[in-house]
Amino acid sequence: MTSDISFNPQGAATLQSDNYPPRSLSFVRNRMLPIIAVLLALLLQTQIPKAPAQPKTLHPYFTYFLLLALALCVVQLTLSFFREKTRRKLAYKGLFVAGVFLFLSLLNILTSKLALLPPLYFPSLDRIVAAIVEDRALLVKCVLYSLRLQLVGYFCGLLAGLITGTLIGFSKSASYWISPLVRVLGPIPSTTWIPLTLIAFPSALSASFFLVALAVWFPTTIMTSSGISNVPQTYFEAGSTLGARRFSHIFRIGLPASMPHIFLGIFNGTCASFITLVTAEMVGARYGIGWYVIWQKDMMSYSNVYGGLIITATLFSILISLLFKLRDKALLWQKDVVKW
Repeated sequence: MTSDISFNPQGAATLQSDNYPPRSLSFVRNRMLPIIAVLLALLLQTQIPKAPAQPKTLHPYFTYFLLLALALCVVQLTLSFFREKTRRKLAYKGLFVAGVFLFLSLLNILTSKLALLPPLYFPSLDRIVAAIVEDRALLVKCVLYSLRLQLVGYFCGLLAGLITGTLIGFSKSASYWISPLVRVLGPIPSTTWIPLTLIAFPSALSASFFLVALAVWFPTTIMTSSGISNVPQTYFEAGSTLGARRFSHIFRIGLPASMPHIFLGIFNGTCASFITLVTAEMVGARYGIGWYVIWQKDMMSYSNVYGGLIITATLFSILISLLFKLRDKALLWQKDVVKW
């Protein structure tokens, strides 16, 4: 039987869906595993009675969630019979998806069915889903507030980082004056500046914009200047031979060639900006996911806290996935050359 594990040139073990022949037992089994896991979770949810210590909800929200998940799994399995891409993707992801639902079943038993964990701090999955559904209006408002804060601050920091990184990479004079500033201010966590920004800026919102931008600025600056300095000199010499001027050296040779480094800086800045966003919202903000989580924690409503954390994780995961898609499009020429 073909092994389920393959190794890339760096030695990292990775699962490859192409290792499964379409008619192999592993290929068929992995496609069925999500449905089996959801059915098992439904069986445990409906047949095992709840512990009296767990507060009841108006509706069996976790059961509704499992039924929706079952419908989606059935639809995906049906599509896999007609689409090769869906079939291989499901064969690759099936084991992981099944593991997620088995974990949820175990957590459901420990919290809702047996109440082995303190109900105040570890609410049942029914209560967590209920908190998301019943508080959806406020959560949507908080998500929109966080997105505005994240996107405005992120793009300002990204633009500033690209400009300063390009200046450092191409100009010795700019590097002389800017590099010491970057070395001194950059490594300081942006959240450390919260007390000063609340004094220096007219509102908590503008201070939060600055903090998110600062978190993105430093890694983008460092990786942009590093990428430019690592571009082979022969590229610029060849460009000069073909008549390229200073503008072309920057925008047609230097920046395109340093794009892998730039994207590494962008990814690092994105993660730092998420941390800064949530922290900034906890200080002086009126809305936002971070504000919502800390507010519900103060109210001792931990089901809402977990609901806010789930929304946060989902939102940031979507943004990171979009960034990966953008990177794949921009660096299409690196496919099968550079391993990410």
